[in-house]
Parts: sequence; structure tokens; C-alpha cells
Amino acid sequence: MRRLLVTGGAGFIGVNFVRYWREHHPDDGIVVLDALTYAGNRASLAGLEDADGFRFVHDDIRNRSLVEDLMVDEAIDTIVHFAAESHVDRSIAGPDAFLETNVLGTHALLKAAKAVWLDRGTGREHRFHHISTDEVYGSLHWDDPAFSETTPYAPNSPYSASKAASDHLVRAYHHTYGLDVTTTNCSNNYGPYQFPEKLIPLFLVNILRGLPLPVYGDGKNVRDWLFVEDHCRAIDLVLTSGGSGEVYNVGGKCERSNLELVDALCAAADRVLGGSPDLLSAFPDAPQARGEHARDLITFVEDRPGHDRRYAIDTSKIEARLGHEPRVLLAEGLERTIHWYLDNVAWWEALIHDR
Repeated sequence: MRRLLVTGGAGFIGVNFVRYWREHHPDDGIVVLDALTYAGNRASLAGLEDADGFRFVHDDIRNRSLVEDLMVDEAIDTIVHFAAESHVDRSIAGPDAFLETNVLGTHALLKAAKAVWLDRGTGREHRFHHISTDEVYGSLHWDDPAFSETTPYAPNSPYSASKAASDHLVRAYHHTYGLDVTTTNCSNNYGPYQFPEKLIPLFLVNILRGLPLPVYGDGKNVRDWLFVEDHCRAIDLVLTSGGSGEVYNVGGKCERSNLELVDALCAAADRVLGGSPDLLSAFPDAPQARGEHARDLITFVEDRPGHDRRYAIDTSKIEARLGHEPRVLLAEGLERTIHWYLDNVAWWEALIHDR
């Protein structure tokens, strides 16, 4: 039986992982540590907080003494580190918070883990798993091979630079101190509980409200799209079978330009909304309620600074060594995501109102 400390467990990927882990490992204990910044939402943990073996702690990962106390009191043997500032546009406007959380916060966690698991000699088997991003590798040209685990780092935004620094710290604590660590670098996640500033939930909510869909530049920037449930399965495999000190790239094997992705989302929204008089009545501002199409809302806007042209993930390592492949294709993933947001209007309306 494991005892997990999940940082950022009230955020998008974190809460999906917590729910996944509770379903697949119901006897394990979980402590969620989250500062509840703008992207952390305690409402996302509804139904979990009263469960046996679950505890929520509202605090900051930089609070090293608190983390050490939690690890001792809760007999933590596994840290799954999601907590991070992750929105590129915000990092361009205000990079300081990204350095504070992603670099100093990760270092505080590593120091706490070293102190409890190594310096005090508990003898407990442990694992520090670090969630990172494909953006640390920089940008690819159209005909470049996909990012592998040996691709040199070349971050191009304050966000990706801060994540690259945290990756290096995790590696250093393994090679210098012997901390048992693993890292996953993932592609663009989507699915339930995603804060509505990221592309898919933002555009979906805008469709429901009849608002423009702002596409950066020419819309040809390419990303690999990974349904969050497939990401959670990959983390499970790494925690249970991954080698100490190893890095695994996790992708959806689904490269799409931003415009192709938006077209697919618009088509899915047309199918779901257009086939339901009740939904058309509930969302009278949606273009489908006027007999129009979601794609009519697309508006091209000025590109953001330093916008990486293409990301692509080579997943051959995690496939060969751990047997992971994505199961949810884009069409299914988008439809499941749309239905989740339609079924949880109060969740995202509260976030929009607060913003």
C-alpha cells in the first residue's frame, strides 16, 4: 500500500490523477497539497474529501517544514509533483511567479524529500515523480524528428525555462544524493477539469457563449494532443514499473495544427449541440442555436511572442519499456470533454465569474 503526496492535486492534471488513482488503487492513502492559486480549484475535489484515506492541505510547496511534517505524519513514500505555473501567456506577462513556484518550489520539495527519506534514514522505499512538459525541448521544424528523451533542452519561454530548471534539479538530486526519482515530459493535455484559459476549454466555453475563437497567427503551430486519462495511466506505469532516475516522454501520437484542432472541436460541438433541442435552449447564444456553425466564430489574432512552431513526442521508450500507448483518440476525447463541460456548467461558470 502506497502513501502519496500529490502536489497541485486541485489543478487540472493533478485532480484527474487523484481521481484515477483512487479508482485504480483504492487502498492507497492520498494527501493533496495545493496552494489554490487561480488554476487550483478545491471544487474539483468534490466527493473525495470525505473519503477514507484522503486528506487535503491548503498550503504552498515552498513551505519546506510543512512538507517535511506531512511526509513524517502521513508516512509518505511517494511524491507526485504536479504543482506548477503552466500558462505560457502568463509567463510572458509575469515570469517571477513561474520561477518561484516551478524552480524554488520544486527545490523545496526535493530538499524535504532528501531530509525525510535519506538524511533521517527512514529506510522506507520511496519515489519522487516529477511532471514536466515537452516544451523544455524547444521548437521543431516541420521535418524534424520528434522529441526524444535525449533531445537537448532549448526552452523558449519563461514557463518552459522554469520547467527545464526544475527537471535539472530533479536529475541532480538523483545523481548527487541518490534520491529515487522519475520524470515524465508530456505533450498538450486536455479533458475534464481543465481551467478555461487553455485552448480547448476556452474555445468550448466561448462556443457556448457565442464569443470569438481567437487563433494565434496563421493557426499552423503544431502540438501533440494527449487525453488526460491516458497521461494518468502513463504516470501509474512509471510509478509502479519505471526505473529510478529515468525520464519518459508521454504523448498522444496526435499531431495537429492549432487550426486543425479548432476545426475538430468546432465540428464536435456542432454534432453535440445541434443534435439536442434541450442544449440549444440552454445555450441560446451558441451559434448552433441560430442555425450557424461554431467555426463561424474563428478569429485570427496577432501571434504571441516566442510562439514555438511545432512540438512532437517520440513515445517509443515508454511503449517499449512499460507498454504504454494512448487509448483515447482525438474524436472520442473531444466528445467526452464537451459532454463533461456541458454536465458541469456550474464548475466553469464560477471560474469565469471569479476571473
